[in-house]
Amino acid sequence: MTSPTVPPPAPGRAAAGRATGVRRGSRDWIRINAALFLSGYAIFSQLYCVQPLLPDLARAFSVSAAESSLALSMSTGTLAVAILAAGALSRSLARKTLMFASLGFAAAFGLAAAIAPSWHLLLVLRALEGVALGGAPAVAMAYLAEEIEPAGLGAAMGLYIGGNAAGGMAGRVVTGLVAEHADWRIALAVTGALGLAAALGFATLLPPSRNFTPHPFGGLAPHLAAWRHHLRDRRLTALFATAFLAMGSFVTVYNYAGFRLTAPPFDLGQAAVGAIFLVYVAGIVASPTAGALADRFGRPRVLAGGVVLTALGLAVTLAEWIPAIVVGIALLTAGFFAVHTVAGGWVGARAKGEKAHASSLYLLAYYLGSSVMGSLGGLAWTQAGWGGVVGFVTVLLVAEAALAVVLARDAG
Repeated sequence: MTSPTVPPPAPGRAAAGRATGVRRGSRDWIRINAALFLSGYAIFSQLYCVQPLLPDLARAFSVSAAESSLALSMSTGTLAVAILAAGALSRSLARKTLMFASLGFAAAFGLAAAIAPSWHLLLVLRALEGVALGGAPAVAMAYLAEEIEPAGLGAAMGLYIGGNAAGGMAGRVVTGLVAEHADWRIALAVTGALGLAAALGFATLLPPSRNFTPHPFGGLAPHLAAWRHHLRDRRLTALFATAFLAMGSFVTVYNYAGFRLTAPPFDLGQAAVGAIFLVYVAGIVASPTAGALADRFGRPRVLAGGVVLTALGLAVTLAEWIPAIVVGIALLTAGFFAVHTVAGGWVGARAKGEKAHASSLYLLAYYLGSSVMGSLGGLAWTQAGWGGVVGFVTVLLVAEAALAVVLARDAG
């Protein structure tokens, strides 16, 4: 098969081997990062908007804390599976078209969830929202790996994941504030409307792909072969496992922090709990910083540093003093986003061909970690309170640290 003809470089693009790459700081680089920042915002604000509302949902529908977490786990679980399908479809569809359709349909399901009359219908709509969102994350990471020149990929990935952090923060803070002054239904509706606006901004800003040409679908065989190829790579497999553990740890803490802080002795309201999640700013800062540090000092060192910072933050949350808990959550957030930025960028750089398929496997593990560990953490909360949550997450972090050692040895 002959390679597709690559058009001559546009302003702001530099040759990088056989392909062209967008130079860091160019007009196209700014547009790409702004568009994917909005994409990350739309994905994560809608995905995690229910997290501060879990106590409200438990009361409204008379379900337990672990059951209420299904409002999040259903979305992340279906998203994990949908990402694989999106990775396969992305080979045959334009990157921009697939991402925009994903964001638009997700906003529609999010708005519908706001008026769901029953718990089970709410879960169905949240599951469909996860399916719709599947078209955006893996394709966004592949788009960056294909379109950005290698020297600027770490910083671009960091900015994209910073958008994810901004979305995660906004989803939690906005819904907490609105729920405090109105109710959880209006909070979900506001988040859905903002997600739709972000999708429109994304479509306006993102340049079409220049280094990707859609191919005929060709059945499942090429996709299965691509996934098998990536799974045979020991370093990629370790990165996938890192994503599972890191996201599982992070979501478990955030899922049950609201239950802890709204109960005695803290008795905080939803607005106050939502405001605590402003510590997501730490993730917004940590993501591009970790990406730039990884470009300069190497991925293994920055990955290991992120794991250590996550563990330190987790330990600090054991305090019974709200300012210390806030600091602990901030440290944990910064550490998690550092790990995610480095691991995500490492997958894009490591994968040989079919980068969307590699990204889809990474994100499959990432969201399965959220869905599976986020719900299992509820059992730890029910049985042993916050100490049980910390113990559960500590086990995950020990395994994550072991993978960091393996990755460092392989890199050496």
